[in-house]
Amino acid sequence: MIITRNEEVATNMGVEKSRIHRPSFLDDDESWSLFCKYAFYASKGICDDQQFENVGRDIVQKCGGLPLAIKTIAALLSQKRHSLVEWKNIYRGFHELTTRGQVSSVFACLQLSYNALPVHLKQLFLCFSIYPEDFEIPAEQLVLWWIGEGFVRGKDSKTAIELGYVYLTELVQRCLVEGVDQRGYDGKIYSCRMHDLVRDMTIVIAKDESFCSFEEGRQKLTSEFRRLGFTSEMSTKSLKHCSKLRALLMMSSIQGLCCEDMESLSSLRVLDLSYFELATTAVQDLLKWIVSLKHLAYLNLSGVRGIGELPSSIKKLRNLQVFVLYGCTDLFMLHPFITYLKNMVVLDLRSCPLIYLPKGIGMLSQLQELSGFVVGRLSNEQCCHLLELQDLSQLRVLRMYLNAHSEIAENETEVLSKLKKLKVLELNAQYCKDHNTLMMLDDLYPPPSLQELYIGGYHCETLPAWINPEKLSNLQYISIQDSDINFFETSPQSVNGRLFTWNVEGLCFKILQSLKLDWKNLKRICLCYAMQRSGAVLISAIFPIQTSFYGGKVKNEESISSTIQESNRNVLPFVDSM
Repeated sequence: MIITRNEEVATNMGVEKSRIHRPSFLDDDESWSLFCKYAFYASKGICDDQQFENVGRDIVQKCGGLPLAIKTIAALLSQKRHSLVEWKNIYRGFHELTTRGQVSSVFACLQLSYNALPVHLKQLFLCFSIYPEDFEIPAEQLVLWWIGEGFVRGKDSKTAIELGYVYLTELVQRCLVEGVDQRGYDGKIYSCRMHDLVRDMTIVIAKDESFCSFEEGRQKLTSEFRRLGFTSEMSTKSLKHCSKLRALLMMSSIQGLCCEDMESLSSLRVLDLSYFELATTAVQDLLKWIVSLKHLAYLNLSGVRGIGELPSSIKKLRNLQVFVLYGCTDLFMLHPFITYLKNMVVLDLRSCPLIYLPKGIGMLSQLQELSGFVVGRLSNEQCCHLLELQDLSQLRVLRMYLNAHSEIAENETEVLSKLKKLKVLELNAQYCKDHNTLMMLDDLYPPPSLQELYIGGYHCETLPAWINPEKLSNLQYISIQDSDINFFETSPQSVNGRLFTWNVEGLCFKILQSLKLDWKNLKRICLCYAMQRSGAVLISAIFPIQTSFYGGKVKNEESISSTIQESNRNVLPFVDSM
């Protein structure tokens, strides 16, 4: 199948005209229905004001039945749904752009939507221009890039990471970006992409704003450009004279990297080399070059093979805020000098074969996310013990791993309870089979503000005693995967004459062969839940559901329906990866 916006491309390839499918335009009723869905989403797609309807129908008429134009202009108008004057102003601007004959209705809608963006969102929007056409963009990469370049900063009680996801969601709600993979119960975005026509406009603006350089829709390498999405079609030799480059992100796995070609990139703040394929000798050259980048704030080496140990010179990266080493399967040790990186906000060591983390991690006082923390042996004096984490007062996310060496001392049981800002906690015991070690978790005191809890590889029949509605009163989401538990308490719990009941928004049970549940109580405690056993997913919700339903926030209670579906997904759509 060939998909193109230009019919001439298809005919030049020898496709007969009789075999070309031309999507039909929406008729008036379909156009108005789509418009109302986005413009009046707050009132469930219903327009109850004749004046707004009259202006809206005039705007829809100018969209010519094009879905993208209708959605984009409707999403813009939804932001002004209480101001008829604003609607009329947008209509006049739309009319002016389309009657010039220079732009189509789609581009007019997109231009108006871009013009209406707040200044901070315009800059974030232009970042999408460096991604190739139809590229599925990891939301985490986007957000961390924004932080690394200083586009997003923490404000009031929200961290930069939290604000980054808020801003991304706003771009999706404005129909300028499409959410591809989202968590059902709260809509958190995992990946996204940009429509081809939106991308075309983004490229034009990015070029005009000197955000990036382009030629015929592709990035052009010049000495003046600041940001680059490096693809397999490019050569590293072209980077020799790009001393002003601030952000370099690899869009695909590329072989044959030559560090000599990149020595001039001394201004880099953002470097993403995810899943780069290198020879062992080249890895050492790469690391030697990286530690010379004194302005570097975001470094992503996810999945890069051959990194056995980080060099002591890592301490030179004093401005580093985000360090991602997820999936570095050869990384067995972190150098203690990593504790010199005092500006670190995110440290991601998930899926690395580390036996322990070096002593001194607790000195990284700005740390907000620590993923892959290994609970080590108490007798190991080089190891960062759980007790150190009590000094990480800014920590919001903690993902802990237990292995055969893990030990928790009596004076460490209250550490988590001292992390007042911790919202997300993961306990992964996949590599710990010792029952006595697992029972140490029973003595922990949970963090008071916890909102999301993930349990994985827990090989005990009962969960730790503190996992109950009294201790976790703020919990919104629970995920338990690949564990041996046989019971989950769903009935109200009485403590000193008071009843405590779970009140979570999302619940996921996955690969729990021994679990027995009271489904009647489960429907009371959770708006949405899912269960998976060996590929079969049992999903039930308090409203009629389609057979393709995988989870979402329940908004009515008309009836109860459940279905079993075969699923090949490793992680349910509304589950964060563990």
